[in-house]
Amino acid sequence: MVLLRQLLGDVLRRLRLRQGRTLREVSAAARVSLGYLSEVERGQKEASSELLSSICKALGVPLSHVLREVADQLALAELQQEPVMAGAPPAHERLGEGLDQEAISADAIPATPEEITGEFRADMVAA
Repeated sequence: MVLLRQLLGDVLRRLRLRQGRTLREVSAAARVSLGYLSEVERGQKEASSELLSSICKALGVPLSHVLREVADQLALAELQQEPVMAGAPPAHERLGEGLDQEAISADAIPATPEEITGEFRADMVAA
């Protein structure tokens, strides 16, 4: 299970390091103890919204940017833990292996609506 506080800490640390700043500089600017900021970055402490706002302000980054990045990473982590097709039949069943089905050739698939109906209809034209 991925913890939100760990992802948040990773994002904050990455932003700080990208700026070439030390924990001491950011903690002083955010008015938070160096030890506490370190624990937040390591995902050991849950930061309050007020503290997050203060850290983001010290980093010069909107809180919404940080939260968006955390949300994106959380979504990726969730996909890695539970594949998109969870609950779908195994691949060999989806591909028809062992089933009495005829393969359809690409030539058999109509290319235009006219080939399906054998006639042209005005309502088939894309707007």
